[in-house]
Amino acid sequence: MVGLLDLPTEPIADGEAMHRLGRYLARQLGPGDALALIGPLGAGKTTLIQGLADGLGIDTESVVSPTFALVHHYKGGEVPLIHADLYRLGSKQEAEAAGLGDLLHDPEAIVAVEWPLLAADWLPRHTIWLQITTLGTARQVIQVLSPA
Repeated sequence: MVGLLDLPTEPIADGEAMHRLGRYLARQLGPGDALALIGPLGAGKTTLIQGLADGLGIDTESVVSPTFALVHHYKGGEVPLIHADLYRLGSKQEAEAAGLGDLLHDPEAIVAVEWPLLAADWLPRHTIWLQITTLGTARQVIQVLSPA
């Protein structure tokens, strides 16, 4: 289980750079690790996860935001990837009804969750929380403490 990630200190210029950051993070993560991504719409959360999938050897053509499905499971790489997007959920009760508690704990996979605050209580204790902020057209990614 990873504690602190090695993240860039300079702003991330564009989507390609966010994708590269995801590939770089794939080398730092392993089975059982979990990422929680916080940031506004369009901040690059899905792009970062596409890069993560690419770094794991998963076909990135299939990696899309699971906004309507809530969760996608990707296999075929070095480590399976579980990608959840909780944007559409309006309450903790909806998250619980969706069975997220079980879905977000997979010791064989890396779990990445967009809009994770409703599920903060169900994420593994060792979840790595990343805040993506926008700086004009650039982005900054920092590791933050869990809000749970």
